[in-house]
Amino acid sequence: MKKLATFASDFRLNALLCCSAAVLLTACGGGMTDSAQQSQTAASVTSSADQSAANVAATTPNAADAAVADAAGAQAGEAAAANFEMSGYDSTPASAGATEAQAPADGAPRLLASISASAPTVSAVTTTPATTYNYYVSPTGSDTAAGTKAAPFKTLARAAKAATKPSTTVWVAPGTYAGGIKTTANGTASGRIYWVSTTKWGAKIVPPSSSSNNNAWDNRGNYVSIIGFDVDGTNSGSGTKWTHGIYTGGSYGMIQDNHIHHVAKSVACTSAGGSAIGVDSYYHGVKTDVVSNVVNDIGPAGCTYVQGIYVSTSGTIKNNLVYRVGAVGIHLWHDATDVIITNNTVTSSNFGMVVGGGNFYYTSAGANNVYVANNIIYDNKYGISEQGTTGKNNKYVNNLVFQNPSYNFSLRNGLKDTGTISSNPLFKAYSKTAATPDFHLTSSSPAIGRGTATNAYPTDLDGKPRNASTGYDIGAYQH
Repeated sequence: MKKLATFASDFRLNALLCCSAAVLLTACGGGMTDSAQQSQTAASVTSSADQSAANVAATTPNAADAAVADAAGAQAGEAAAANFEMSGYDSTPASAGATEAQAPADGAPRLLASISASAPTVSAVTTTPATTYNYYVSPTGSDTAAGTKAAPFKTLARAAKAATKPSTTVWVAPGTYAGGIKTTANGTASGRIYWVSTTKWGAKIVPPSSSSNNNAWDNRGNYVSIIGFDVDGTNSGSGTKWTHGIYTGGSYGMIQDNHIHHVAKSVACTSAGGSAIGVDSYYHGVKTDVVSNVVNDIGPAGCTYVQGIYVSTSGTIKNNLVYRVGAVGIHLWHDATDVIITNNTVTSSNFGMVVGGGNFYYTSAGANNVYVANNIIYDNKYGISEQGTTGKNNKYVNNLVFQNPSYNFSLRNGLKDTGTISSNPLFKAYSKTAATPDFHLTSSSPAIGRGTATNAYPTDLDGKPRNASTGYDIGAYQH
Protein backbone atom coordinates (compact mmCIF):
# COMPACT_ATOMS: atom_id res chain seq x y z
CA MET A 1 0.00 0.00 0.00
CA LYS A 2 2.90 2.33 0.74
CA LYS A 3 4.36 1.62 -2.66
CA LEU A 4 1.03 2.43 -4.27
CA ALA A 5 0.79 5.71 -2.35
CA THR A 6 4.30 6.69 -3.37
CA PHE A 7 3.57 5.90 -6.97
CA ALA A 8 0.39 7.95 -6.86
CA SER A 9 2.26 10.90 -5.42
CA ASP A 10 4.93 10.82 -8.12
CA PHE A 11 2.38 10.26 -10.85
CA ARG A 12 0.35 13.20 -9.60
CA LEU A 13 3.16 15.67 -10.24
CA ASN A 14 3.86 14.17 -13.63
CA ALA A 15 0.22 14.48 -14.66
CA LEU A 16 -0.42 17.94 -13.21
CA LEU A 17 -1.94 20.48 -15.56
CA CYS A 18 -3.63 18.07 -17.89
CA CYS A 19 -6.94 19.96 -17.98
CA SER A 20 -10.03 19.36 -20.07
CA ALA A 21 -11.08 22.77 -21.37
CA ALA A 22 -12.92 21.75 -24.51
CA VAL A 23 -11.21 24.06 -26.94
CA LEU A 24 -7.86 23.66 -25.29
CA LEU A 25 -6.93 20.37 -23.72
CA THR A 26 -7.93 16.74 -23.62
CA ALA A 27 -9.32 15.21 -20.45
CA CYS A 28 -7.39 13.48 -17.72
CA GLY A 29 -8.40 12.19 -14.33
CA GLY A 30 -7.11 13.08 -10.90
CA GLY A 31 -4.64 10.82 -9.15
CA MET A 32 -5.02 8.97 -5.85
CA THR A 33 -4.74 11.03 -2.70
CA ASP A 34 -1.62 10.26 -0.71
CA SER A 35 -2.80 10.75 2.87
CA ALA A 36 0.70 10.32 4.21
CA GLN A 37 1.82 13.31 2.14
CA GLN A 38 -1.09 15.40 3.38
CA SER A 39 -0.28 14.86 7.05
CA GLN A 40 3.50 14.90 6.87
CA THR A 41 5.18 17.57 9.00
CA ALA A 42 8.81 16.47 9.05
CA ALA A 43 10.95 17.71 6.19
CA SER A 44 12.28 15.35 3.59
CA VAL A 45 14.09 15.99 0.35
CA THR A 46 14.62 13.91 -2.77
CA SER A 47 16.90 15.29 -5.39
CA SER A 48 19.65 14.24 -7.71
CA ALA A 49 21.47 17.27 -6.35
CA ASP A 50 21.18 15.75 -2.87
CA GLN A 51 23.19 12.64 -3.64
CA SER A 52 26.44 14.25 -2.58
CA ALA A 53 24.91 14.95 0.85
CA ALA A 54 23.08 11.65 1.23
CA ASN A 55 25.53 10.31 3.78
CA VAL A 56 25.87 13.52 5.73
CA ALA A 57 24.20 13.41 9.15
CA ALA A 58 21.59 16.16 9.39
CA THR A 59 22.56 18.87 11.85
CA THR A 60 20.41 21.67 13.20
CA PRO A 61 22.59 24.63 14.18
CA ASN A 62 21.24 26.56 17.12
CA ALA A 63 22.00 30.10 18.26
CA ALA A 64 25.12 28.93 20.07
CA ASP A 65 26.39 27.14 16.97
CA ALA A 66 25.86 30.30 14.96
CA ALA A 67 27.68 32.44 17.50
CA VAL A 68 30.67 30.11 17.60
CA ALA A 69 30.81 29.82 13.80
CA ASP A 70 30.48 33.57 13.32
CA ALA A 71 33.22 34.23 15.83
CA ALA A 72 35.49 31.69 14.15
CA GLY A 73 34.76 33.24 10.78
CA ALA A 74 35.56 36.70 12.07
CA GLN A 75 38.88 35.48 13.47
CA ALA A 76 39.72 33.88 10.13
CA GLY A 77 39.04 37.14 8.33
CA GLU A 78 36.12 35.73 6.29
CA ALA A 79 38.04 36.76 3.18
CA ALA A 80 36.04 34.44 0.94
CA ALA A 81 32.69 34.73 2.70
CA ALA A 82 29.56 34.74 0.54
CA ASN A 83 27.57 37.93 0.21
CA PHE A 84 24.41 37.57 2.28
CA GLU A 85 23.45 41.23 2.22
CA MET A 86 20.10 41.97 0.61
CA SER A 87 20.13 43.65 -2.77
CA GLY A 88 17.82 44.02 -5.72
CA TYR A 89 14.66 44.55 -3.66
CA ASP A 90 12.63 47.68 -3.19
CA SER A 91 13.85 49.53 -0.11
CA THR A 92 11.23 52.28 -0.04
CA PRO A 93 8.19 51.66 2.16
CA ALA A 94 4.95 52.08 0.27
CA SER A 95 3.35 54.13 3.04
CA ALA A 96 4.45 56.50 5.73
CA GLY A 97 3.02 54.15 8.34
CA ALA A 98 5.40 51.34 7.47
CA THR A 99 7.47 49.79 10.22
CA GLU A 100 10.44 47.57 9.66
CA ALA A 101 10.73 44.26 11.47
CA GLN A 102 13.89 43.87 13.47
CA ALA A 103 16.61 41.82 11.85
CA PRO A 104 17.56 38.49 13.39
CA ALA A 105 20.13 38.72 16.15
CA ASP A 106 22.78 37.02 14.02
CA GLY A 107 22.65 39.79 11.45
CA ALA A 108 20.48 38.03 8.87
CA PRO A 109 19.38 40.46 6.15
CA ARG A 110 15.86 41.79 5.82
CA LEU A 111 13.62 41.54 2.78
CA LEU A 112 11.14 44.26 1.94
CA ALA A 113 7.89 43.71 0.07
CA SER A 114 7.54 40.31 1.67
CA ILE A 115 4.65 38.55 3.33
CA SER A 116 2.96 38.97 6.66
CA ALA A 117 3.79 36.17 9.05
CA SER A 118 0.17 35.82 10.12
CA ALA A 119 -1.56 35.38 6.76
CA PRO A 120 -0.88 34.80 3.07
CA THR A 121 -2.02 38.34 2.27
CA VAL A 122 0.91 40.34 0.92
CA SER A 123 1.97 43.68 2.35
CA ALA A 124 4.45 45.78 0.47
CA VAL A 125 5.51 47.49 3.69
CA THR A 126 6.16 44.38 5.76
CA THR A 127 9.67 43.05 6.10
CA THR A 128 10.57 39.44 6.46
CA PRO A 129 10.28 39.04 10.22
CA ALA A 130 13.02 37.88 12.49
CA THR A 131 12.91 34.10 12.70
CA THR A 132 14.09 31.72 15.38
CA TYR A 133 16.22 29.64 13.02
CA ASN A 134 18.42 30.93 10.19
CA TYR A 135 20.40 28.89 7.69
CA TYR A 136 22.68 30.02 4.91
CA VAL A 137 23.53 28.55 1.52
CA SER A 138 26.39 29.53 -0.79
CA PRO A 139 28.06 27.95 -3.85
CA THR A 140 31.31 28.15 -1.87
CA GLY A 141 29.82 26.40 1.16
CA SER A 142 29.92 22.78 2.23
CA ASP A 143 27.14 20.35 3.02
CA THR A 144 29.18 19.12 5.98
CA ALA A 145 29.23 22.64 7.43
CA ALA A 146 26.91 23.98 10.13
CA GLY A 147 24.79 26.08 7.75
CA THR A 148 25.60 29.33 9.55
CA LYS A 149 26.48 32.63 7.94
CA ALA A 150 30.19 31.94 8.37
CA ALA A 151 29.90 28.25 7.47
CA PRO A 152 27.08 27.94 4.91
CA PHE A 153 25.69 24.86 3.25
CA LYS A 154 26.46 24.31 -0.42
CA THR A 155 23.16 22.94 -1.78
CA LEU A 156 19.48 23.71 -1.44
CA ALA A 157 18.87 20.03 -0.84
CA ARG A 158 21.07 20.07 2.25
CA ALA A 159 19.34 23.20 3.55
CA ALA A 160 15.97 21.49 3.10
CA LYS A 161 17.09 18.78 5.50
CA ALA A 162 17.89 21.37 8.13
CA ALA A 163 14.94 23.74 7.67
CA THR A 164 12.37 21.55 9.39
CA LYS A 165 10.83 23.90 11.94
CA PRO A 166 8.44 26.86 11.83
CA SER A 167 10.00 30.33 12.12
CA THR A 168 12.93 29.49 9.84
CA THR A 169 14.63 31.49 7.10
CA VAL A 170 17.01 30.01 4.54
CA TRP A 171 19.18 32.75 3.05
CA VAL A 172 20.61 31.81 -0.37
CA ALA A 173 23.58 33.76 -1.72
CA PRO A 174 24.01 34.54 -5.45
CA GLY A 175 25.25 31.62 -7.50
CA THR A 176 24.07 28.55 -9.38
CA TYR A 177 22.33 25.65 -7.62
CA ALA A 178 21.06 22.29 -8.83
CA GLY A 179 17.28 22.01 -8.76
CA GLY A 180 15.06 19.01 -8.38
CA ILE A 181 14.51 19.54 -4.65
CA LYS A 182 11.48 18.61 -2.58
CA THR A 183 10.49 20.47 0.59
CA THR A 184 7.79 19.18 2.92
CA ALA A 185 8.31 21.01 6.23
CA ASN A 186 5.41 23.11 7.52
CA GLY A 187 5.57 26.58 8.94
CA THR A 188 2.70 28.05 10.93
CA ALA A 189 0.58 31.18 10.71
CA SER A 190 2.85 32.87 13.24
CA GLY A 191 6.11 31.28 12.11
CA ARG A 192 6.49 30.81 8.38
CA ILE A 193 9.37 29.10 6.58
CA TYR A 194 11.11 31.52 4.22
CA TRP A 195 13.40 30.65 1.35
CA VAL A 196 15.03 33.88 0.18
CA SER A 197 17.51 34.69 -2.57
CA THR A 198 19.50 37.52 -0.98
CA THR A 199 19.89 39.17 -4.38
CA LYS A 200 16.76 39.20 -6.50
CA TRP A 201 17.28 36.53 -9.17
CA GLY A 202 20.86 36.14 -7.97
CA ALA A 203 20.35 32.56 -6.78
CA LYS A 204 19.83 30.60 -9.99
CA ILE A 205 18.24 27.14 -9.95
CA VAL A 206 19.19 25.01 -12.96
CA PRO A 207 18.73 21.36 -13.99
CA PRO A 208 21.34 19.03 -12.45
CA SER A 209 23.74 17.19 -14.72
CA SER A 210 21.56 14.10 -14.37
CA SER A 211 17.95 14.80 -13.44
CA SER A 212 15.83 12.20 -11.67
CA ASN A 213 12.57 14.16 -11.66
CA ASN A 214 10.69 16.67 -13.79
CA ASN A 215 10.61 19.74 -11.56
CA ALA A 216 12.87 22.45 -10.23
CA TRP A 217 11.14 22.75 -6.86
CA ASP A 218 8.38 20.56 -5.42
CA ASN A 219 6.99 22.06 -2.21
CA ARG A 220 4.38 20.27 -0.11
CA GLY A 221 4.76 22.33 3.07
CA ASN A 222 2.24 24.82 4.47
CA TYR A 223 3.11 28.45 5.26
CA VAL A 224 6.17 28.44 3.01
CA SER A 225 7.45 31.50 1.12
CA ILE A 226 9.75 31.14 -1.92
CA ILE A 227 11.15 34.57 -2.77
CA GLY A 228 13.48 36.02 -5.38
CA PHE A 229 14.91 32.99 -7.23
CA ASP A 230 15.80 32.57 -10.89
CA VAL A 231 14.58 29.21 -12.19
CA ASP A 232 16.26 28.62 -15.53
CA GLY A 233 15.45 25.43 -17.43
CA THR A 234 17.46 26.35 -20.51
CA ASN A 235 20.22 23.77 -20.30
CA SER A 236 18.89 20.32 -19.53
CA GLY A 237 21.38 17.64 -18.64
CA SER A 238 20.73 13.94 -18.96
CA GLY A 239 17.80 12.20 -17.37
CA THR A 240 14.29 13.57 -16.98
CA LYS A 241 13.62 16.98 -18.46
CA TRP A 242 11.83 19.57 -16.39
CA THR A 243 8.18 20.27 -17.13
CA HIS A 244 7.55 22.15 -13.87
CA GLY A 245 9.30 25.16 -12.38
CA ILE A 246 7.97 25.87 -8.87
CA TYR A 247 5.14 23.58 -7.77
CA THR A 248 3.35 23.81 -4.44
CA GLY A 249 0.73 21.52 -2.99
CA GLY A 250 0.74 23.17 0.44
CA SER A 251 -1.56 25.82 1.94
CA TYR A 252 -0.97 29.50 2.67
CA GLY A 253 2.09 29.66 0.46
CA MET A 254 3.77 32.60 -1.20
CA ILE A 255 5.62 32.48 -4.53
CA GLN A 256 7.02 35.97 -4.99
CA ASP A 257 9.57 37.93 -7.01
CA ASN A 258 10.87 34.88 -8.90
CA HIS A 259 11.87 34.59 -12.54
CA ILE A 260 10.86 31.24 -14.07
CA HIS A 261 11.82 30.82 -17.69
CA HIS A 262 12.72 28.42 -20.49
CA VAL A 263 11.03 25.49 -18.80
CA ALA A 264 9.80 22.52 -20.89
CA LYS A 265 10.83 24.14 -24.16
CA SER A 266 12.14 20.90 -25.66
CA VAL A 267 9.87 18.29 -24.09
CA ALA A 268 7.40 16.21 -26.07
CA CYS A 269 3.97 17.80 -26.25
CA THR A 270 1.84 15.34 -24.30
CA SER A 271 -1.15 15.53 -21.96
CA ALA A 272 1.18 15.01 -18.99
CA GLY A 273 1.37 18.79 -18.99
CA GLY A 274 3.51 21.18 -17.00
CA SER A 275 3.78 24.77 -15.79
CA ALA A 276 6.19 27.45 -14.70
CA ILE A 277 4.27 27.96 -11.43
CA GLY A 278 1.78 25.35 -10.25
CA VAL A 279 -0.48 25.86 -7.22
CA ASP A 280 -2.42 22.69 -6.54
CA SER A 281 -5.42 21.55 -4.50
CA TYR A 282 -4.60 17.85 -4.88
CA TYR A 283 -3.02 17.69 -1.43
CA HIS A 284 -5.81 19.92 -0.06
CA GLY A 285 -3.76 23.08 -0.50
CA VAL A 286 -5.61 26.41 -0.21
CA LYS A 287 -4.91 30.13 -0.33
CA THR A 288 -1.51 30.46 -1.92
CA ASP A 289 -0.43 33.79 -3.42
CA VAL A 290 1.54 34.20 -6.65
CA VAL A 291 2.88 37.74 -6.68
CA SER A 292 5.31 39.77 -8.80
CA ASN A 293 6.91 36.92 -10.74
CA VAL A 294 8.18 37.03 -14.32
CA VAL A 295 7.30 33.93 -16.36
CA ASN A 296 8.43 33.56 -19.95
CA ASP A 297 9.28 31.04 -22.65
CA ILE A 298 7.37 28.10 -21.22
CA GLY A 299 6.48 24.93 -23.13
CA PRO A 300 7.05 23.86 -26.73
CA ALA A 301 5.78 26.29 -29.35
CA GLY A 302 2.17 25.51 -30.23
CA CYS A 303 1.75 22.94 -27.44
CA THR A 304 -1.49 23.42 -25.50
CA TYR A 305 -0.52 21.40 -22.42
CA VAL A 306 2.16 23.47 -20.69
CA GLN A 307 0.91 26.51 -18.76
CA GLY A 308 2.44 29.67 -17.33
CA ILE A 309 0.73 30.15 -13.96
CA TYR A 310 -1.62 27.29 -13.11
CA VAL A 311 -3.90 27.38 -10.06
CA SER A 312 -6.35 24.69 -9.01
CA THR A 313 -7.32 26.07 -5.59
CA SER A 314 -7.98 29.43 -3.90
CA GLY A 315 -5.57 32.35 -3.60
CA THR A 316 -4.34 35.39 -5.48
CA ILE A 317 -2.42 36.04 -8.70
CA LYS A 318 -1.10 39.62 -8.74
CA ASN A 319 1.52 41.74 -10.49
CA ASN A 320 2.92 38.94 -12.66
CA LEU A 321 4.40 39.35 -16.14
CA VAL A 322 3.77 36.32 -18.36
CA TYR A 323 4.75 35.96 -22.00
CA ARG A 324 5.52 33.35 -24.65
CA VAL A 325 3.68 30.41 -23.08
CA GLY A 326 2.75 27.44 -25.27
CA ALA A 327 -0.69 27.01 -23.69
CA VAL A 328 -2.27 29.50 -21.23
CA GLY A 329 -0.60 32.42 -19.53
CA ILE A 330 -2.81 32.25 -16.42
CA HIS A 331 -4.98 29.15 -16.03
CA LEU A 332 -7.52 28.17 -13.37
CA TRP A 333 -8.74 24.57 -13.40
CA HIS A 334 -9.66 21.52 -11.30
CA ASP A 335 -10.98 22.88 -7.94
CA ALA A 336 -10.04 26.53 -8.52
CA THR A 337 -12.40 28.99 -6.85
CA ASP A 338 -12.24 32.24 -4.86
CA VAL A 339 -9.23 33.55 -6.77
CA ILE A 340 -8.26 37.22 -7.16
CA ILE A 341 -6.40 37.96 -10.40
CA THR A 342 -5.25 41.59 -10.65
CA ASN A 343 -2.60 43.68 -12.39
CA ASN A 344 -1.01 40.96 -14.49
CA THR A 345 0.37 41.43 -18.01
CA VAL A 346 0.00 38.44 -20.34
CA THR A 347 1.11 38.45 -23.98
CA SER A 348 2.37 36.33 -26.84
CA SER A 349 0.76 33.09 -25.67
CA ASN A 350 -1.95 30.76 -26.98
CA PHE A 351 -4.55 31.77 -24.38
CA GLY A 352 -4.14 34.85 -22.24
CA MET A 353 -6.33 33.59 -19.40
CA VAL A 354 -8.64 30.63 -18.77
CA VAL A 355 -11.06 30.64 -15.83
CA GLY A 356 -12.79 27.32 -15.26
CA GLY A 357 -13.09 24.06 -13.38
CA GLY A 358 -13.07 20.44 -14.43
CA ASN A 359 -11.46 17.08 -13.72
CA PHE A 360 -12.39 17.81 -10.14
CA TYR A 361 -10.58 16.40 -7.11
CA TYR A 362 -12.92 17.19 -4.21
CA THR A 363 -15.70 19.43 -5.53
CA SER A 364 -17.77 19.88 -8.66
CA ALA A 365 -18.86 23.48 -8.06
CA GLY A 366 -16.48 24.94 -10.62
CA ALA A 367 -14.65 28.25 -10.67
CA ASN A 368 -16.74 30.83 -8.85
CA ASN A 369 -16.11 34.08 -6.98
CA VAL A 370 -13.18 34.82 -9.28
CA TYR A 371 -12.28 38.51 -9.50
CA VAL A 372 -10.36 39.55 -12.62
CA ALA A 373 -9.34 43.21 -12.80
CA ASN A 374 -6.60 45.55 -14.06
CA ASN A 375 -5.00 42.91 -16.30
CA ILE A 376 -3.45 43.48 -19.74
CA ILE A 377 -4.24 40.54 -22.03
CA TYR A 378 -2.66 41.47 -25.33
CA ASP A 379 -1.56 39.80 -28.55
CA ASN A 380 -2.40 36.20 -27.68
CA LYS A 381 -4.41 33.88 -29.93
CA TYR A 382 -7.30 33.94 -27.43
CA GLY A 383 -8.02 36.53 -24.76
CA ILE A 384 -9.95 35.74 -21.55
CA SER A 385 -12.01 32.55 -21.68
CA GLU A 386 -14.36 30.84 -19.26
CA GLN A 387 -14.35 27.10 -19.81
CA GLY A 388 -15.55 23.95 -18.10
CA THR A 389 -17.72 24.63 -15.05
CA THR A 390 -17.96 28.24 -13.88
CA GLY A 391 -20.14 30.18 -11.44
CA LYS A 392 -22.28 33.27 -11.75
CA ASN A 393 -20.28 35.41 -9.32
CA ASN A 394 -17.16 35.92 -11.41
CA LYS A 395 -16.31 39.54 -12.23
CA TYR A 396 -14.23 41.01 -15.05
CA VAL A 397 -13.51 44.68 -14.35
CA ASN A 398 -11.25 47.29 -15.97
CA ASN A 399 -9.08 44.96 -18.03
CA LEU A 400 -7.24 45.94 -21.20
CA VAL A 401 -7.95 43.13 -23.66
CA PHE A 402 -6.85 43.71 -27.22
CA GLN A 403 -5.48 42.05 -30.37
CA ASN A 404 -6.38 38.50 -29.42
CA PRO A 405 -7.67 37.50 -32.89
CA SER A 406 -9.84 34.49 -32.02
CA TYR A 407 -11.72 36.51 -29.41
CA ASN A 408 -11.02 38.92 -26.58
CA PHE A 409 -13.68 37.62 -24.18
CA SER A 410 -15.69 34.41 -24.02
CA LEU A 411 -17.74 34.36 -20.80
CA ARG A 412 -20.51 32.09 -19.56
CA ASN A 413 -23.69 32.30 -17.50
CA GLY A 414 -24.65 35.59 -19.10
CA LEU A 415 -21.69 37.41 -17.53
CA LYS A 416 -20.43 40.63 -19.11
CA ASP A 417 -17.10 42.35 -18.72
CA THR A 418 -17.21 45.98 -17.57
CA GLY A 419 -14.81 48.89 -18.01
CA THR A 420 -12.84 47.03 -20.68
CA ILE A 421 -10.26 48.96 -22.69
CA SER A 422 -9.92 47.77 -26.28
CA SER A 423 -6.75 49.40 -27.56
CA ASN A 424 -3.03 48.84 -27.82
CA PRO A 425 -1.38 49.09 -24.38
CA LEU A 426 1.61 50.92 -25.91
CA PHE A 427 4.46 49.19 -24.16
CA LYS A 428 7.87 50.84 -24.33
CA ALA A 429 9.45 48.14 -26.51
CA TYR A 430 7.17 45.23 -27.34
CA SER A 431 8.11 42.31 -29.56
CA LYS A 432 6.91 38.72 -29.63
CA THR A 433 10.39 37.49 -30.36
CA ALA A 434 12.78 39.89 -28.61
CA ALA A 435 14.78 38.28 -25.84
CA THR A 436 13.80 40.94 -23.30
CA PRO A 437 10.81 43.06 -24.38
CA ASP A 438 10.09 46.14 -22.27
CA PHE A 439 6.53 45.93 -20.95
CA HIS A 440 6.61 49.21 -19.05
CA LEU A 441 3.94 51.67 -20.16
CA THR A 442 4.73 54.68 -22.29
CA SER A 443 3.27 58.02 -21.25
CA SER A 444 0.59 57.63 -23.95
CA SER A 445 -0.65 54.25 -22.78
CA PRO A 446 -4.43 53.94 -22.34
CA ALA A 447 -3.73 51.69 -19.34
CA ILE A 448 -2.56 54.62 -17.20
CA GLY A 449 -4.97 55.55 -14.45
CA ARG A 450 -7.73 53.28 -15.79
CA GLY A 451 -7.59 50.52 -13.19
CA THR A 452 -9.50 49.99 -9.96
CA ALA A 453 -8.04 50.10 -6.47
CA THR A 454 -10.15 47.11 -5.43
CA ASN A 455 -7.90 44.13 -4.68
CA ALA A 456 -4.92 45.83 -6.31
CA TYR A 457 -1.48 45.08 -4.89
CA PRO A 458 -0.01 48.25 -3.32
CA THR A 459 3.16 48.18 -5.43
CA ASP A 460 3.89 47.18 -9.00
CA LEU A 461 6.26 44.53 -10.35
CA ASP A 462 9.23 46.86 -9.81
CA GLY A 463 8.18 47.60 -6.22
CA LYS A 464 6.96 51.06 -7.22
CA PRO A 465 3.90 52.20 -5.22
CA ARG A 466 0.59 52.24 -7.03
CA ASN A 467 -0.61 55.83 -7.17
CA ALA A 468 -4.08 56.40 -5.79
CA SER A 469 -3.99 60.14 -6.47
CA THR A 470 -3.39 59.80 -10.22
CA GLY A 471 -5.16 56.47 -10.51
CA TYR A 472 -4.21 52.83 -10.52
CA ASP A 473 -2.68 51.69 -13.79
CA ILE A 474 -3.66 48.49 -15.57
CA GLY A 475 -1.04 45.76 -15.93
CA ALA A 476 2.01 44.68 -13.96
CA TYR A 477 3.73 48.07 -14.09
CA GLN A 478 2.67 51.45 -12.69
CA HIS A 479 3.77 54.28 -14.99
